[in-house]
Amino acid sequence: MQRDELARRFLAVRGRSERLMAPLAAEDFRIQSMPDVSPPFWNLGHTSWFFAANVLRPLGREPGGFSGFDYTFNSYYEGIGPRLPRAQRGRVAQPTTAQVREYRAAVDAAMLAWIAACPEPELPALGEVLTIGIEHEQQHQELFVTEILHIRWSAPESLRTAYAPPHGVRAAVAETPLRAVEFAAATTTLGHDQPGFCWDNELPSHRVHTGAFALGDRLITNREWLAFVADGGYRRPLLWLSNGWNAMQQHGWQAPLYWQHGGGQWQRWTLRGLFDVAPELPVCHVSFYEADAFARWYGEQFAAWRHARLPRESEWEHAARVHGFDQRAGNLLDEDQDRCAFDVCAAGAAGPLRQLAGDVWEWTLSHYEPYPGYRPFAGALMEYNGKFMDNQRVLRGGSFATPRSQARRGYRNFWPADTRFQATGVRLLVDR
Repeated sequence: MQRDELARRFLAVRGRSERLMAPLAAEDFRIQSMPDVSPPFWNLGHTSWFFAANVLRPLGREPGGFSGFDYTFNSYYEGIGPRLPRAQRGRVAQPTTAQVREYRAAVDAAMLAWIAACPEPELPALGEVLTIGIEHEQQHQELFVTEILHIRWSAPESLRTAYAPPHGVRAAVAETPLRAVEFAAATTTLGHDQPGFCWDNELPSHRVHTGAFALGDRLITNREWLAFVADGGYRRPLLWLSNGWNAMQQHGWQAPLYWQHGGGQWQRWTLRGLFDVAPELPVCHVSFYEADAFARWYGEQFAAWRHARLPRESEWEHAARVHGFDQRAGNLLDEDQDRCAFDVCAAGAAGPLRQLAGDVWEWTLSHYEPYPGYRPFAGALMEYNGKFMDNQRVLRGGSFATPRSQARRGYRNFWPADTRFQATGVRLLVDR
């Protein structure tokens, strides 16, 4: 990769983070609405620290004058040293947001200087680590979008403000019945086997067997979820895994996150404000436990979907290989923010499998585990993925908050089973 291209890609991702945060008030940057949500100032600082620690520090080119930033902006790299506990990121006044911006500018200048000065034989290695940093920052762009939604929602209802302006009148969309797309038993490939970047947890690609199954041609909608709620889905313990039932009772779940009763009907808070729940839109912000309980309930309601369940990631990826994964057409996060939906969209009419790319991350039955022969990245980056392969579930597909260039067929997202603040939804499968 040429120097100019490296500099262009670096500046593009850094500028995009700034543009995403442009609508924020100064006070927004310091708020941590729950332990899993980082305040925006921390995301600005951490993504800069990532380049400083992994690219500039080994070269002796890290900007000086930023004492204590290692402690504040190290996320979970035990090998680097002590760090500010995650739940306390919103409790510190230092460094100030202005100081974080100074740090960001200093890191940018040092990075561009090294890209310009890097000896020609070392450019390929720089390109590799720079790409990891860019992909890492894109992941934090997605986190920012879902976190600012939670931050704005966490204000008292009368004081809530939307992140983005409302769209015009939503066009009516005809909701189609859920259709089963059939797949014969097959031996297929699981894992990244295409040109371009992937994370270490997507490797190595390997052969797996999938039995015969049918997969829903679209995501589960709010209309279907409203029926689940009305039928006592959150009050029927036999629908739930034990840990799920306990989590539901502990947290008082009665509907997806961001849903509330208003004027005798359900409404939902979005990045564009508060709206009545639109029946044709895919349900969003549900945990694995809710998705699993819904699948069990749906299988009771419809004979064609008897014993419905969530797909395994091997089944999901096999379906995407057979019918294609088109991130160009999916509802994902665009470079041009004026084109971003910043919310889920109704399923279109085209294709045997719709909404595979974007809208919501789709929960799978699969536990987050290493592929056979897995090897983590070298150095400090070995802590990036592998050490989290415990007590988490895999999600596939991408969401409206996922940068478009990051979405790919083999991308493995992972979260604990009770996670709801991410843009997560449901696609059903039934065994044949």
